[in-house]
Amino acid sequence: MLNKENFYDEINKDKLVVVDFWAEWCMPCHMLAPVLEKLEKEFKDVEFAKLNTDENPEIAMQYGIFSIPTVLMFYKGEIVNSFVGAMPESVVRREIEKALEKVKNEGN
Repeated sequence: MLNKENFYDEINKDKLVVVDFWAEWCMPCHMLAPVLEKLEKEFKDVEFAKLNTDENPEIAMQYGIFSIPTVLMFYKGEIVNSFVGAMPESVVRREIEKALEKVKNEGN
């Protein structure tokens, strides 16, 4: 679980980091969670993390999070892709693959 102590270290890694901005009361967040957990097992080179927006409002505000769930994908501290809402597994997989493609192209 991310918080203000470890958030910036996580998102600055030299790998794709998928951050789920969520809250306990958010039903769509609970619908998205098992999708991300399943994909975490599939994408071994990708790090998955969660940030509770109620407990970390300053980080949520910094990234303009107004709707949850919002998923931001970071590479070396930069956002390379994002989506808002509880998306089906096929859409989430495609968004992660798009982010990985951007990361790969950045390395070339």
